[in-house]
Amino acid sequence: MGDDNQRENVFPTRQSLGLMKTKLKGATTGHSLLKRKSEALTKQFRTIIKSIDDTKMEMGRTMQLAAFSLAEMSYVTGDEVKYQILESARTSSCRLKTKHENISGVFLPVYECVINNENDHRLIGLGKGGQQVQKCQETHIKAINILVKLASLQVFYPPKSPAINNVDRLYHPRRRHQNYKPQKNTIKYINSELEELEREDFTRLKKIQVKKKRDIDSENKKYTSAAPSDASTPSSCPSSLGVPPPSALQTADDDDIIF
Repeated sequence: MGDDNQRENVFPTRQSLGLMKTKLKGATTGHSLLKRKSEALTKQFRTIIKSIDDTKMEMGRTMQLAAFSLAEMSYVTGDEVKYQILESARTSSCRLKTKHENISGVFLPVYECVINNENDHRLIGLGKGGQQVQKCQETHIKAINILVKLASLQVFYPPKSPAINNVDRLYHPRRRHQNYKPQKNTIKYINSELEELEREDFTRLKKIQVKKKRDIDSENKKYTSAAPSDASTPSSCPSSLGVPPPSALQTADDDDIIF
């Protein structure tokens, strides 16, 4: 069966035409929503890829600075400061917080690093190297934030591609054309049938008018042909016989009505 013959089996009425137009409008609205969703996901996907590249470049520089700051702290304070930091730590300075972001109906996880303001290493390096310890801590916190950001972006990457593929498959023009064809063919069929019914009604009314006109003409011809014969007969009116016409005000005796 060709695409032109694909239509739904409906009775050609005005109500069916309205229903098919509503279905076609819903299909076009769904297609436009899929288009906007695909564009939003594709834009976000490209933004994520660019952010991953930029974050990786920044991560390389930050990790290099963190390694240099650790070496500088070890050189100034000695190797014993590492054990002091491990022994003085009571709570974690950084905690990972997870939330979800809705992007066009697709929920993606987002990681966020929460920094604890309580500092357990305030007394470390009090004799010497306190500035280097503070600098090393700030540099490593910055490196952790960048690593968390990179992890969040890389978590974005795997679920994003299947979501785009699914939306693009639904948004494909050929699939859209196949979905719209039955509704369009059905609307075309209903319109043609309704036009045919209107033409039949118009033809029937026209024939009725022609028949009425023909009947009226035949009646007029009959009356016209009967008029001369009526004029040749003598009038039987009371006035022609010399008898005055009866008065409407004159009372006359009527016969009794017997039931």
